[in-house]
Amino acid sequence: MSAFLRFTQFIQKTFALWVVLFAGIALMVPEAFVWLKAYIIWMLGIIMFGMGMTMTVADFKGVLQSPKAVLIGVLAQFIVMPGLAYALCQLFQLPAEIAIGVILVGCCPGGTASNVITYMAKGNTALSVACTSVSTLLAPVLTPAIFYLLASQWIEINALSMLGSILQVVLFPIILGLIVRSLFKQKVDAYIQVMPLISVIAIVAIVAAIIAGSKAQILESGALILGVVALHNGLGYLLGFWASRFFKLPYADSKAIAIEVGMQNSGLGVALAAVHFAASPLTAVPSAIFSLWHNISGPALATYWASRTKDQEPNNDKA
Repeated sequence: MSAFLRFTQFIQKTFALWVVLFAGIALMVPEAFVWLKAYIIWMLGIIMFGMGMTMTVADFKGVLQSPKAVLIGVLAQFIVMPGLAYALCQLFQLPAEIAIGVILVGCCPGGTASNVITYMAKGNTALSVACTSVSTLLAPVLTPAIFYLLASQWIEINALSMLGSILQVVLFPIILGLIVRSLFKQKVDAYIQVMPLISVIAIVAIVAAIIAGSKAQILESGALILGVVALHNGLGYLLGFWASRFFKLPYADSKAIAIEVGMQNSGLGVALAAVHFAASPLTAVPSAIFSLWHNISGPALATYWASRTKDQEPNNDKA
């Protein structure tokens, strides 16, 4: 079992490589992956079920221990990223299909990968987990509401239908995972370390499916979308960090919130686009490219911050 766990840890550490590799293969051989689009909802549900199984009461104690930091993190998540998305759409005068996709991923909660990246960056991992948990639980209401507010100028949006989708693919699997863990704790603990590997495989498959199904659109607009996504992600890190510093949070907390804000649950964006905007395949592409990009930028930022940790230890409040 130890060899398998080492393999799982290796796959996690090289996550970005696998996303890039299979995205490239999907562009070259789209027919090998396009059939996976029919299973995106199920794959995201499996990821969320795994998240539910890894969550404990201790994760939510973090909310009580650092209410100010969690509040700042969650508010920044649902204000900074949607606001940035809308501003970038207006600044670059993006076509409607791309604009909808950019705003959609901006309205999603923080991604579970942010917890791993925060750990790698030597940030406050407990705070990251608390922020992810709270933003994910709030997503069924806040994601469709904010998306409707910002994107309805481009397309007619059924916010209630989107609420139902998020309940189906996010909240219900998480609750089911929590129930399974509470009922079968010892058995779950034995297998829980396999879930990160399953999540990596599912996310890679989701990205490959969208890339394969949107090859023509990506070849036409891919550079524009990548540029907007990179700006969105990078500015999310920056504004998340400085919002934390403005409210005088410790350096480790600021790193956690910056990563939490910058990294989105892009798999949810892909799933929502696939369900609600199936007639416009390009709408899912910003979420897929966001998943690709933030799994490159996140580890790079974590490596930079981890290398500066020793310099920060004598005076933890310096940026």
